[in-house]
Amino acid sequence: MAALCGLAMTASALAQGAAKPSAAEPGNMQNSLSGTWQCKPNPDPCNWSGASPSITQTGNALQIKGADGATADAMMTSATTISAGGTFNSFGIVRPDKSIDWSDGTKWSKK
Repeated sequence: MAALCGLAMTASALAQGAAKPSAAEPGNMQNSLSGTWQCKPNPDPCNWSGASPSITQTGNALQIKGADGATADAMMTSATTISAGGTFNSFGIVRPDKSIDWSDGTKWSKK
């Protein structure tokens, strides 16, 4: 019964124009990319990042760290795109399977 009341309240709030969070908003990606990744050549080798890069995420801001300790600041520009500057200097597309295809020719999968 409590679940039914909760659904009714949500439907009522939406009907009254309450904003529904959009999956496309970059802020909804918070902490979903943080962790250790496995870089796979696709087709280019993992020169910058090495085999096990990591990502730390705070809101839309990312810090990418290569296996050798090199770092690059990046930004979630949408729920599915990343712009990384500095020494990495690449654009990434977050795929539905949560892997990242990078413009440097590599693909990262979360470990």
